[in-house]
Amino acid sequence: MSAPLPIVAVVGRPNVGKSTLFNRLVRKRLALVYDEPGVTRDRHYAEAWSLGRGYLLVDTGGLDPESDDPMRQRIGEQVEIAVQEADVVVCVLDSTTGAIDADRQAVQMLRRSEKPVIYVANKADGPEGEALAADLYRLGLDRVIAISALHGRGIAELEKSIVESLPPAPETAEEEQEAKTPENVPRIAIIGRPNAGKSSLVNRLAGEERMLVDNVAGTTRDAVDTEIVRDGKRIVLVDTAGIRRKGKVRKEANAIEAASVLIAVRAIERCDIAVLVCDAAEGVAEQDAKILGLAVDRGCGIVIALNKLDLLEEVRRKKLEEDARDKLSFVPWAPIVPVSAATGRGVGNLVSTVSRVHEAYRKRITTGELNRFFEQVLSIRPPPTQGGRAPRLYYVTQAQTSPPLFVVMTNEPEHIHFSYQRFVVNQLRKAFGFEGVPLKVVYKKRRRRGDDRK
Repeated sequence: MSAPLPIVAVVGRPNVGKSTLFNRLVRKRLALVYDEPGVTRDRHYAEAWSLGRGYLLVDTGGLDPESDDPMRQRIGEQVEIAVQEADVVVCVLDSTTGAIDADRQAVQMLRRSEKPVIYVANKADGPEGEALAADLYRLGLDRVIAISALHGRGIAELEKSIVESLPPAPETAEEEQEAKTPENVPRIAIIGRPNAGKSSLVNRLAGEERMLVDNVAGTTRDAVDTEIVRDGKRIVLVDTAGIRRKGKVRKEANAIEAASVLIAVRAIERCDIAVLVCDAAEGVAEQDAKILGLAVDRGCGIVIALNKLDLLEEVRRKKLEEDARDKLSFVPWAPIVPVSAATGRGVGNLVSTVSRVHEAYRKRITTGELNRFFEQVLSIRPPPTQGGRAPRLYYVTQAQTSPPLFVVMTNEPEHIHFSYQRFVVNQLRKAFGFEGVPLKVVYKKRRRRGDDRK
């Protein structure tokens, strides 16, 4: 097992540029950035590399100690958890506003944590900004690094300070190489409509309150990675923003939510499995099918979780499962698992189902096995004649996994009827157990000698 990466938490009051700095350090646009206080709410994790050292960077919500808003107070609790987890803390201050009471309280909280803290004055876009940053020394700080997260000014000095503050690196080259070696850790996207219980499910799986949970739809805005260990296996859960109909987003003119939807879609693209969380109390809706279609189109393995079953009677649960299967009929191969994130009922079954789907997602069938299977298929049902042409299927091979892709060599690829193509896919599932996995079979024309002659 590789050595755990040290953790660096980015903290500060709202709208000082924490998410912009997070994106700058990880060199990717992962965190949601918008010119409005309070956009980042949950802890957001990503790997970063500086001067040859790897670390896990954590973006946090804005600290606002003076606010009596319950949501703000819960964000503060999440920030304190991130600081407790961290090996190093980067406290972001705003050079354009100077030191204010909220900054002073944040500094006091960080001093109590007894963690190594690097203070940076963001938005110092030039010499004038650096001069304004000097006002922050009134907070009693020994050193403040003037930076511009937007333009990259001062980032090299910050990265050097981060690396110097990290715990010692592995002593041997072998340990260092092991720490850099990526593991086959399944990435699971938790998707669905707003307020379906996605964050509650992540918290139940993680065994702690990693995500903010609220009855108000849209609490989660970023796609947030959470690594957990279940039955001795590592899993990365990606909690995504609830996806509403495009028309509804436009009508409300909510640019933040529109960006959240984009992040959710991008999160699906980098995951192996998508777990669609449906609100059992409301039933499966058309929007659930559209969201699921996004995941299928992007080649994810699929598991459907019917959440909030604790609110329903047994008879209604069975009716709901039948209704879900009917409305999501385009994925008859996807398993449906009733769960209750609130009570934990069915969560163990969900984890084992996800594990089976991930194994199927990465499954590779040898060419020998495939062609013995294909001989049986052809003996049962050869491809029908189309347009007076009789297609012949020569052999089949698996071109890739994750998701599985099969290539069939034939003399007439354009004359393989779609119903026969569907039959072949169904037979592959039946023979090799591709539960919850989108299968693709491509028919290619076999080249003969002289085909390339002009």
